[in-house]
Formats: sequence, structure tokens, C-alpha cells
Amino acid sequence: MNIPIAPEVETPTNVVKHVALPSMALTALGVVFGDIGTSPLYTMKEVFSAGHHPVPLTEANVYGILSLIVWGLIMIVSVKYVAFIMRADNRGEGGIMALLALASRSVANHPRKQGLIMTFGILGACMFYADGMITPAVSVLGAVEGLEVAASGFNHYILPISIFVILSLFWVQSKGTAVVGAFFGPVMLLWFSVLGILGAIHIADNPAVLNALNPIYGFKFFMANGWLGFVALGAVVLAFTGAEALYADMGHFGRKPIHLVWFAFVLPSLVLNYFGQGALILANPEAIKNPFYLMAPAWALYPLIILATMAAVIASQAVISGAFSLSRQALQLGYLPRMHIEHTSDSHEGQIYLPRVNWILMIGVLILVLGFRSSGNLAAAYGIAVTGNMVITTILAGVVFYNMWGWSKLKVGLAITIFLTIDLAFFGANVLKIPDGGWVPLLIGMVIFTLMTSWKTGRTLLFKILKSESMSLEPFIEAIGAHPPARVPGTALFMTPNPDGVPHAMLHNLKHNKVLHEKVVILTVKFLDYPNSSAEERIEIEKLPHEFYRITVRYGFKDEPDLPRDLAACINEGLALDTMDTSFFIGKESLILANNGEMPYWRKKIFTGLFRSAETITNQFKLPPNRVVELGAQVTF
Repeated sequence: MNIPIAPEVETPTNVVKHVALPSMALTALGVVFGDIGTSPLYTMKEVFSAGHHPVPLTEANVYGILSLIVWGLIMIVSVKYVAFIMRADNRGEGGIMALLALASRSVANHPRKQGLIMTFGILGACMFYADGMITPAVSVLGAVEGLEVAASGFNHYILPISIFVILSLFWVQSKGTAVVGAFFGPVMLLWFSVLGILGAIHIADNPAVLNALNPIYGFKFFMANGWLGFVALGAVVLAFTGAEALYADMGHFGRKPIHLVWFAFVLPSLVLNYFGQGALILANPEAIKNPFYLMAPAWALYPLIILATMAAVIASQAVISGAFSLSRQALQLGYLPRMHIEHTSDSHEGQIYLPRVNWILMIGVLILVLGFRSSGNLAAAYGIAVTGNMVITTILAGVVFYNMWGWSKLKVGLAITIFLTIDLAFFGANVLKIPDGGWVPLLIGMVIFTLMTSWKTGRTLLFKILKSESMSLEPFIEAIGAHPPARVPGTALFMTPNPDGVPHAMLHNLKHNKVLHEKVVILTVKFLDYPNSSAEERIEIEKLPHEFYRITVRYGFKDEPDLPRDLAACINEGLALDTMDTSFFIGKESLILANNGEMPYWRKKIFTGLFRSAETITNQFKLPPNRVVELGAQVTF
């Protein structure tokens, strides 16, 4: 079934819209733009001083780099993401998993193409996880390194302070972001205001730096520097990290608030700051050791370090929250095993906490901080995850443009060629940094990709095995009618992924206990490839002979599964299910590995480990524990 792209929901009146938009825009400022907003901390320093291939500090090179940064912000963020990619929403939801669902759905009748698209999408998700580990490390280190500028004696405290900030950041995740989130918007409003003001002050000292707004200086930079100019793109791309957040967080805020904040405030503030740094280093080349902090007067340095650290924490928080949301989406779509999810807000469904993901991210971030020890060293590892995600997003978007939007091949080819040329140039420059640290996100991505694909493949194989071993439901019910066993009062609900087969748990119960309940419900839960299921499609009930019922419950990948709540609605369809008079029978498979060709043995070992560590079905679907009966079975896998 093809689900059309949902139009943006408009508020009923212009009065409400004008009242709500500023508030929503302020909240979006605090959540969406933290990553790209902290890029000025290290980008210019990485280009001209700290990088593995620093660019010579000349006026022509400064103008060239500034031109590349401003036009990169325009082409990558403003045109590609804001003007095009953000229109590809999955019922209002954005992000790599939403785009993957759209692209996959558009080629549902072509399994080979669908498989290729799913591979690209999962690779993009893996790059996001890698980015989620690197962003907190590089942002916090970049902010705390301002202490080097304040006093050289503070050098030894940078690493311990950074580790303390990171530990505090991950510790507070379990408390929820509802209270802290109220401060995100005002803090980032102050941060971007300071960025713009500091930049404007130094631009006023050298207005000629604004000539770099002309893209010709970017072309001249490449002509003059050749290979070094191409290599420099690996550092320039640091100015665009966080562009994906505009799309990923679209579901929380909608397009309009993000558009407004980007064009009216964030983009001007970033351009002013980068050009101010350019004016500063042209006037004082020594300032290149840390141009961001040296823009500030001495009296403002410590407050600026505190503000920058707060901005870095907010940027990290946004990435961590994004990792939580992505993990839940991947879990619902079948790419990760069940895991414990805590809701940290009674009023905001999207505020969740996944302990397992949180602690894995924390360990990864601490390893990166201790291993690389500075933002400059980490910058080499940063770009490849970001640019890899950009390339994959462009490819998936091209599929959506052609198959769902009905664009002509010429139009799609032109748009994708322009975007891919830019993306691949930046990706290629970052590939050169693999020996210097770029291997880190590739390794992280490879590990996560192996885990996700092993889980997905293993689930598919296990379902195939269980389906082949199960009896067809209709003949079984006919046999029950012909030779009825003893029926006992109450309702038995059997959960199964195969609604057309007899659940193994039912066969075991009938074999060992010799009875069936008065009402027997075969329940299948299906997760959809769009965010939320409607009330009309949530529950489907089919009455079968001899008091058997087949129920299908559908959840979107952002819905909160709650079977007791949703089964209570069955009374509207004439089926009353009292949770406290219902026994929930769940099959608990014990896997016995077989070394056959269906799936490599080492991947089976991975799947088995993930299978054993998965959260219980009881917790995932909020079943009453005292009403759950688990019946085990051994499966040769």
C-alpha cells in the first residue's frame, strides 16, 4: 500500500499560528542547531593550524576558505536539506530512518532494489551512531580548550574537566530533559547572539573580508592550491556538521520553525562569526592557535568558556536524544533487539531514555576523549561519518524524488548530480584522513552494521523456521470442532508473528494440559514503516469458528506499544477482553545452532547473543506479569 506524503498540518487560524510559531522557533533553536552552532569552536583552527594538512595563512587562502564555508552552508544546508530533503517527510517525521522507509516503500515491488536501499539506509543509521559518539567528545573538548587561551597553567585540567562534563551529561539522561530542555532555547539564543556580535566587531575592523561572499574566491582557492585545496575540504566540512539534525528533528517542530530560525538567525550568526574569525587572523596571524576564543576581550573569556561548554552540552544532548529516537525506530522496524525504554515525561511522548544505548554511547565517548585527547585530533575522525551520512541521504532522496514525487529522470539526475558532486568531494577529502583517525567512525559503523544486519537476517530466518514447523490455523480449528478438548473458563491469548499458523505455545499447552480456554485469541503485533498508526487501523479483529479470534494490532515506529490499553478497545468491536481474566501465553524459544548454509555460523552466534539479551515481551508490550505464561521450545537454528 502506498502511503502518500502527508501535507504539513496547518493551525486553524492565523492568530494561533503567530502566537505558537515564536515559541516553537525558540525551542527548535535549542534542540536542532546545537551541533552546527558549536562548529565555529574548531573549524577555522583546524583548517589553518591544527589539521594534519594545514593551509598556509594568506589573505587569498582566508578569503577562499570563508567563501567555501558560506557557500557550503548555502548549498548543503539551505538548498539541499531545507529546500529539498525536508520536504520528504514520512507523515511529518524526518531523519534517515523515515527517509529509508519512504524510499523502501517506493520500490516495494522490486525486492532487489529494496534490499539495496535498505543496505544504504542502515549504513546511514550506523554513521549517525558514529557521529553520536564523536560529537560530544569533540564539542566538549573544543569548548573546554578555551582554558588554554585563558591561562597556560590550565592545560592539565582540560582532560579531567571534559571527562567530568561528559560523565555528568550521560548520568543526567535518566532524569529526562523536560526541565533542562526549558533552558536550551534561551541558552542557544544567547550563544548565537554572541557568535554574531563577536564576528561583527571584528568584521568592522576589516570590512574587506566580506568580499569572500563572492564564490569566485572559492574557485581561486582551488586553482591556486590544487591538491592541498581538495584536502582542505576535509576540515571545511566541520562547518556543516549538524545539518542532518534539521531533517531528523523535523517531526518534533515541523518545517516552518526550523526554516525561520535557520534563515533569520542561525545562518547570519554563523556567517558573521566565521568572517569575524577571518578578519581577526588576517590582522593577527598568531590568533590562529584559537581564533574563536581570541575574538573575545580578556574580561569576557571565562564567561565565554562557560557559555561555550553549555552550548557543547546542548549539542551533545541533541545528538544523544537523536540516538535514542533512532534506536527506538530501528527496534520497531526490526533492526535492533527489544530493549528497555523509559519515558521521562508524562506530557511529551518523544522524550525517552534507553539505558543500554546511553551507557554504550558514554563508554564510546570516553574512549574517544582519552584516546585522542584534543578536539584537533578528533576532528580527523569527525568528518567521514558526517559526509558518509550526507551521501546516503542524497541517494535515498533521489529514489523518493523519482518514485514518489514523480520527478522526471532529467530533473532528478540534475538535482542529485549537483548534490552528490558536493557530497562526494567532501567525502573524498575525508577518506584521506582515514589513517589519521577517520578509521574510527568506519570501525564503529562496521560493528553496528554487522549487529543490525545480523539481527534482521536472524529474525527473518527464525520466523521462516517457525512458520515451516507450524500447523495451519484453519484446519486446526476444524479439528478442534470435530474433537473438542475440555474448555475452561477465561480467555487465552497467544502471541505469534504468524497469524495463519498455530502458535507453538498453544500446541504445548494443549499437549501437556489437555485443555483450551473458552475464548482463544491469536494475537499478532505488526510495526509499520511510518510514525503513527491511526485509531482506525490500530486494531483488526476477525472472528473464527469455535470461539477463536484473530487480532492484529498495528503500531507505527514512534507509537508506544501498550497491549492492555489497546485490547480494551476491542469491546467496541464486540469482543470484551478483561486483562485480569486473560492469560497471555508467550513462546520462549531456545536456539540450537546448526552449521548450515542459511546464515554464516559466526553471524548466528551474534544473533543468538542479541536474542538472549533482548528485553522480555512482557515488558515491551506492558503485559501484567502475573498473567503471563511462558512456554519454552527448542529450535534448531
